[in-house]
Amino acid sequence: MSVNIRSILIATDGSDNVKNAVNWGIGLAKTNDAKVTALYVVPPAGVGVAMRGEMWAKALENHLKDEGEKATAYVVDVGKKEGVEVECVIIDGKVPANGIVDFATENNVDLIVMGTLGLTGLTHILLGSVAENVVRHAKRPVLVIP
Repeated sequence: MSVNIRSILIATDGSDNVKNAVNWGIGLAKTNDAKVTALYVVPPAGVGVAMRGEMWAKALENHLKDEGEKATAYVVDVGKKEGVEVECVIIDGKVPANGIVDFATENNVDLIVMGTLGLTGLTHILLGSVAENVVRHAKRPVLVIP
């Protein structure tokens, strides 16, 4: 069986735990001469945030967008060191797992690469792991890196 990987989606949340997945994704892209997209998904403001007021919600949204820019820029930097071009995409207002799955499907991505551990805490307890949800719902192969 021959596998042709032409496009790789590296999902990042900017956490230190995702750096290993970034390295794997860039390495696979280099080996396969594949196109890479670094994706960060800004989740919708929760009810608790919205109740604090519009200014509070907007400040949080801006903070998360800044974090997304830093997270995707890290993937670009790793790619440059390996001679791999990386396109950055930030999706706003989606549940992270849904944003990853939807982007991969809509853009015919050959492989999704992501870490097992990211920014979790209470969100993990309430919603489950982003990686777990992507694996369950993706119509594309998913490589989950510890």
